Amino acid sequence: MLMRTDPFRELDRITQQLMGTTGTWSKPSVMPMDAYREGEEYVIAFDLPGVSSDAIDIDVERNMLTVKAERRPSPREGDVQMELSERPLGVFSRQIVLADTLDTENIAADYDAGVLTLRIPISERAKPRKISIKAGGDRKQITG
Repeated sequence: MLMRTDPFRELDRITQQLMGTTGTWSKPSVMPMDAYREGEEYVIAFDLPGVSSDAIDIDVERNMLTVKAERRPSPREGDVQMELSERPLGVFSRQIVLADTLDTENIAADYDAGVLTLRIPISERAKPRKISIKAGGDRKQITG
């Protein structure tokens, strides 16, 4: 599986912590993830604590996988004054370039305990296979 790396990711993370992610000027935040191969499929797990499943959007276009999620402020009743707010709100986004060897038509998504898990099978044409050799009595020389 191929993934695009961002050399400025750590700088963005620090800037977002210092300035927050809310507001009209901010760009989508990066969501942490793990990716690994398990048997005949790749598994990608995204951390999205506090995000409801209806606020998650998954798109695949050609070999580009895009996951967007929005963490909205929790509803508060009465006269509430925020004393400390460290949990980022707003839109979180991640794009991953998938290898051509993956079957993007059969991606399975599961969301449990704040973790979005995608399972992407390896396509049949990318799996190793044996090629039979035809034995023949006539040898022919190939000239270029």
